[in-house]
Amino acid sequence: MKSIIKTVSEEISGVLSEINNEEAVHLSCLLKEAKRIFVLGEGRSGLMGKAFAMRLMHGGFPVYVVGETVTPSIEAGDLLVAISGSGSTGAILQFAVKAKEIGAKVFLVTTNRESKIAALCDGILCIPAATKHRRPDEPSTIQPLGNQFDQSVHLVLDAIIIGTLQAENQELAYEEMTKRHTNLE
Repeated sequence: MKSIIKTVSEEISGVLSEINNEEAVHLSCLLKEAKRIFVLGEGRSGLMGKAFAMRLMHGGFPVYVVGETVTPSIEAGDLLVAISGSGSTGAILQFAVKAKEIGAKVFLVTTNRESKIAALCDGILCIPAATKHRRPDEPSTIQPLGNQFDQSVHLVLDAIIIGTLQAENQELAYEEMTKRHTNLE
C-alpha cells in the first residue's frame, strides 16, 4: 500500500508543479473583485466545488453552490467558477452561457484550454492532470477515472484561497475563519 500512496503523491506533485501561476493569481483577483461567487461542477468536480465554496465561506466570501435550494439568481458583477475536467460538460456550458448573457464573469477550472467552455470564459486555470477521457496530452496515472484531476483541483483551489486570504495578521485571519466554521455539529 505504501508504494501506491507514494506513487499517487508523486503524481499529484508533478501536476501541481505545472500549474500556471498567472492563471492562479487571476482567479484570486477575480475572487476578491466579485460581488458574489457562484461555484458549479458536476459529479466529483461538483464535490470539489462544494469544498471550495465551503473554504470561501470560511474566508468571509459571499458564495453559493449552483443547484442548491438557497442559491439566488446570478447577476452582473458576480463570478461563476465552473469546474469541468473536459471543459465540455453540457450543463456547465449552458450555465456559463447564461451567466455571460447576464453580465457575470465566468472562470473555468479544467484540463482543456481549447474547450467550448474555455472559449467563452474571462479566465481559465488549467490543471494538467489525467481525466477519465485519457487524452494523449494527459499525464499517466495509476489512478482510475478522474481521481488525479479531482485531487489536484482540491489542493490547487485550497492553495488559491490561502494566498487570497493572506494578511499581515495570520492569527486574526485564522480566528475569523474559525468563527465562521459550523457550530451545528
